[in-house]
Amino acid sequence: MIEAKLFINGSWTEAKNGESFFCINPADESQVATCASASTADVDAAVSAARKAFDEGPWPKMQAAKRGRILNKLASLIQRDADELARLETLCTGKTWFDSRKIEIPFAGQVFSYYAGLSDKIGGRTLPSREDAFLMTIKQPIGVMAAIVPWNFPFLLSAWKIAPALAAGCTMIIKPASLTPLSILHFAKLCKEAGVPPGVFNILTGSGSTVGMGLVQHPGVDKIAFTGSTEVGQIVQAEAAKTCKRITLELGGKSPNIIFEDADIKAALRGALTGIFYNKGEVCAAGSRVLVQRSIYDNFVEQLGEKARKLKVGGPMEEGTRMGPVISDSQLNNALSFIQSAKDEGARLVAGGKRLTEFDKGFYLEPTVFADVSNEMRIAKEEIFGPVLSVIPFEDETEAWNIANATPYGLAAGIWTQDISRALRTVKAISAGTVWVNAYNLYDPGLPFGGFKQSGFGRELGLEALESYLETKSIWVQL
Repeated sequence: MIEAKLFINGSWTEAKNGESFFCINPADESQVATCASASTADVDAAVSAARKAFDEGPWPKMQAAKRGRILNKLASLIQRDADELARLETLCTGKTWFDSRKIEIPFAGQVFSYYAGLSDKIGGRTLPSREDAFLMTIKQPIGVMAAIVPWNFPFLLSAWKIAPALAAGCTMIIKPASLTPLSILHFAKLCKEAGVPPGVFNILTGSGSTVGMGLVQHPGVDKIAFTGSTEVGQIVQAEAAKTCKRITLELGGKSPNIIFEDADIKAALRGALTGIFYNKGEVCAAGSRVLVQRSIYDNFVEQLGEKARKLKVGGPMEEGTRMGPVISDSQLNNALSFIQSAKDEGARLVAGGKRLTEFDKGFYLEPTVFADVSNEMRIAKEEIFGPVLSVIPFEDETEAWNIANATPYGLAAGIWTQDISRALRTVKAISAGTVWVNAYNLYDPGLPFGGFKQSGFGRELGLEALESYLETKSIWVQL
């Protein structure tokens, strides 16, 4: 069993209260790690280390190109240790080895490479508007940043926050989800190897109420980057406001995946399946509502159900497994409660709907598809965060837009059509931070990601994320 400590000021340390918690493998319910459970005193120690590293240490004063070289070194080390990072990721999350090793860990490395290239390109501007003064702006790092990361993409979403923050010259503390801390703890070793100075990068494992909220409320923290549920995000925003912290929120979603009658049906079926069953539906941007034009609805639903029933659910390390277990027993029961509510409200079960009983241990759920769903049903309104799909019919573009936007969320959307004019009309009509056309759930380090409405604000990835870790200082030089 792995014994994991806190990482503060470049050193591994036990929690000051001596407390710990277990990390469970969702595939077989075995205990795979014992992790230190940080106390309020540990929060203070980590913030103090990050504060000193920012106020007195070399990182924000370091030549930007040198910071970039360290980030590039981290990208190389992630590639070198990809097998181990993927193993730890799959061990904690239940996601398939293919998803961890071939998609998510490599993408995290790409994110570090991208921001390494931006480190020495941060600059202000001059304003030649006056004869009697020289006006200019400069960009400076915000200061100490705290990142609070969820359990569904623990390493990748950490990279989305760490890379731009370090590129900007910030120091930071990261609080991983208690269910999934192991991959980011391994990353701390890579930081030491790459030459990240002590105090620049710190890790606190433990409860959200003590560690997460402790960081949000701490006066020594200048910026919070939070990914998680809308309900918790609202609490984080309210508490951060008390010290006027800068804040980025990437929250929940109930994203529409819109299939028009002229779509490439084969591609759209793949997109609908990937949109909800990738990572067991434990995706903020999951295409959990598939909207299908009435003229192709019955045939599309039939094919969707047939393909969902053929998806291989099994051990995440087994070759050919398409979907592993959901993250925990509570998450499994939550999904089952939504399935029951859909039945009670009159939705038609097309595929799945049950816990898989052929496994002695583990939290396995069948890929589930409901048809004839109305947008007023609970299954269509609330975020499930599991492999449960709602299929909703529509007649024309206007009805599709109205159904798609009839939600408090606005994180992402998909559009499937071969008519470019229809695609662009729909892109403009949909209230979502990311819209894919004839694709779903694809990302690039340079393309910003974030939400409209109650899906949050601020952006991760791209130039926009880097800007969120910088302050603009205006300078007036009288001539």
